Amino acid sequence: MSDEPRRIARRALFGRLLPQAPEAGHWVKVHRTAMACRFEVTLDPGDARHVDAARAALDEVDAIEASLSVFREASEASCLNRQASVAPVPVSPGLFTLLSLCRELHRATGGAFDPASTALSRCWGFVDRRPRRPSEEEIAAARACSGMDKVVLDDMGRAVRFTAPGVEIGFGAVGKGWALDRIVASLRVRGVSRALLTAGGSSHRGWGGESWELALRPGGEDLGLLRLRDAALGTSAAGEQHFEVDGRRFGHVLDPRTGWPAEGVRSASVVTSEAAVADALSTAFLVGGPSLASPFCAARPGTMALLVLDARPREILVVGRRDGVTVEPAEGVQVVEAAA
Repeated sequence: MSDEPRRIARRALFGRLLPQAPEAGHWVKVHRTAMACRFEVTLDPGDARHVDAARAALDEVDAIEASLSVFREASEASCLNRQASVAPVPVSPGLFTLLSLCRELHRATGGAFDPASTALSRCWGFVDRRPRRPSEEEIAAARACSGMDKVVLDDMGRAVRFTAPGVEIGFGAVGKGWALDRIVASLRVRGVSRALLTAGGSSHRGWGGESWELALRPGGEDLGLLRLRDAALGTSAAGEQHFEVDGRRFGHVLDPRTGWPAEGVRSASVVTSEAAVADALSTAFLVGGPSLASPFCAARPGTMALLVLDARPREILVVGRRDGVTVEPAEGVQVVEAAA
């Protein structure tokens, strides 16, 4: 493919997954709908024989959704939310592993990532998509039954209990990435050595061969292109759900440390090894901004964050480094590296 056709294709498809063009043939894409979004596996044209493997791997998302969805009464997550404040609840190995990861990331981010803050989201009306501004008293009451610090994991018995009534766990900030990591494991067992996976346009993971090329368009803003190799990308944007009261804009991403919507960061994208971690950190960095992302990435080599601040909407602040990752900004967008 010549440079000019590739340039036109980029412009037409900006905001979608854009793997680098193969020497011959077409990319093979296998997709299905799950977790209220589109899951997609992109295969090299030479790997078309793996289409059945990709379909089988995508089918496994059904079981993950059946376990994690809080919108299904019979799911593990829903049963946990109903029962764990009364008595310890035994859970499956997969759910316990995910909860353990959530506990680790909650601690590492100083509480900026907190899947046990559903009570706060419910208080603000974001759970049923009827947002409103609650009173200070309502926020204080929701905070009293929010937080991973109120979730006790029994590693020996693989059981979970809540130390306060009203605690609810939701996996919206980590579930799609978790599913992608499980799909990767399934595809590798089935002999797939190169693929690019995406879920909902905000969670990605690619491995094998040369770099994969993705469009950076958080919240609909054209920022440029990102090339990565053997890595995951997770993105959170502040404007996906919002409402206004007296001229003040309130977004759906809440700071669990204060109970109020996060402010100051327009979008946060994170590149790291696992999709679940990338997703969780993108939410944490949207909440905590550079003051959280900088020390976190410095302490964990291979973690890289791309932040767009409200004060500088056409600037990408790059925090941390990861080998095999390059950023090509769109016209009028600057890339600035954060001071070490």
